[in-house]
Amino acid sequence: MVLLHGVARTERSFQKLEGHLEKNGYYVVNRSYPSREKTIQELSFEAISIAKASCLAAGASKIHFVPHSMGGILVRYYLEYNDVPQLGRVVMLSPPNQGSEVVDELKEMPIYKWINGPASQQLGTDADSLPKALGTPNYELGIITGDRSIDPILSLIIPGEDDGKVSIENAKLAGMKDFLVVHKTHPLIMNDEKVLRQVTIFLKKGIFGRETDEKSD
Repeated sequence: MVLLHGVARTERSFQKLEGHLEKNGYYVVNRSYPSREKTIQELSFEAISIAKASCLAAGASKIHFVPHSMGGILVRYYLEYNDVPQLGRVVMLSPPNQGSEVVDELKEMPIYKWINGPASQQLGTDADSLPKALGTPNYELGIITGDRSIDPILSLIIPGEDDGKVSIENAKLAGMKDFLVVHKTHPLIMNDEKVLRQVTIFLKKGIFGRETDEKSD
């Protein structure tokens, strides 16, 4: 099991989910990577190759991925250009699968570039958008995103319902197996108890649970 945090975050953002997955019997690799220092292409290969090697060294027969935000784009890029015979299921949390209008609006600002680094510059919705250039997944993918924003200024930039960084529509991806919206914000979605349960349900069943599934999980 590989967890991949978003831009300008660390493995600490996934501590709660890491503990939940370990309690459910998964071997978890949750490590920081230098999200502000390199491009998505560079980060994808470096972070995921190391994590995959750790899983295989531990004897994993299946390697699942649970990325947050930009971490989802790293996973998409890696799986598009690299073969993972042991690939299991993927659950993305608040991924900018069609880019984010926030990046379109702010990417030329020096402070934004400094805080978020070169990879974030690739996450817009324009012709230079890397997420929009990637293909349709050929693996079992579930996506959970939020519809609650604690940043009204950024939400004014984003059309439709959003989580403060990514719209619900831009989190979607053709070929996904299931999609779930929760009333949570972009930075904290991975700490929600319902999200923890639904991640585990999808990893086990390949589909998100309804109320009866959550109670029995």
